[in-house]
Amino acid sequence: MSLDLERMRVAARRAALVGGDAIRGGRRPAQGEAKGRPGDWVTEVDVASETAIRSFLQEETPDVPMLGEESGGVVEGLRWIVDPLDGTTNFLHRFPAVGVSVALVEDQVPLAGAIHAPFLGDTWHAARGAGATWEPAGGAPEPCHVSRRPPERAVVGTGFPFRRKDRLPRYLAAFTAAFERFEDLRRPGAACLDLAWAACGVFDGFFELGLAPWDVAAGGLLVQEAGGLVTDWDDGPGYLAGDILAGSPGVHDELRRIAGSHGPA
Repeated sequence: MSLDLERMRVAARRAALVGGDAIRGGRRPAQGEAKGRPGDWVTEVDVASETAIRSFLQEETPDVPMLGEESGGVVEGLRWIVDPLDGTTNFLHRFPAVGVSVALVEDQVPLAGAIHAPFLGDTWHAARGAGATWEPAGGAPEPCHVSRRPPERAVVGTGFPFRRKDRLPRYLAAFTAAFERFEDLRRPGAACLDLAWAACGVFDGFFELGLAPWDVAAGGLLVQEAGGLVTDWDDGPGYLAGDILAGSPGVHDELRRIAGSHGPA
């Protein structure tokens, strides 16, 4: 299949906005209605967003299958990878750091993608080799660039491996080293937004263990297209498996050193 990546970027952006509309228009569950494990909730809004995105992409790109967080799908080859509501716990608690992530991926390589923050109004999108764009709420679109702040002044996003408590010793060791090396750390609770913020220089980097492909596919591409670096914790290309280090070249180099000094659990 011959791919028009600019067309796919536009499709990813529109799909992310479709998901955002479903989230804003959905009913926030009352306490106790959400399904899943504590800290890993699923709501009817997650499902509604994914259903809306799937319907849009099936019409827009009928030859490309989809992998969604809630309903599954194709796990190899060319496919869309979708997180319909990243930050469900935030959504349940009325914390507006919630994102929609849509990425076109071939095997393990993101080709196009978009992230939308439905309650904040920001949207980011990228195509491989064509740069990344940030559409801030109420502002004109602008190119994404990773920050140029030195590591000692860096503010770096992170997330706790709540699904994999067995990874906690390695994470906590890295967390301590990162807290000592960088100016400060942040944990908003939606990995796709952390990566989007790293891509446009709001954050200087991001690290986490135990995520899933839909958490990082679009955001990883954004960081790369904004001039940053993205790897797994073993300095390889396999970050779609969920262990990710991302940021400006200088901050990524420090994250790589920190992760390398705290070996696999």
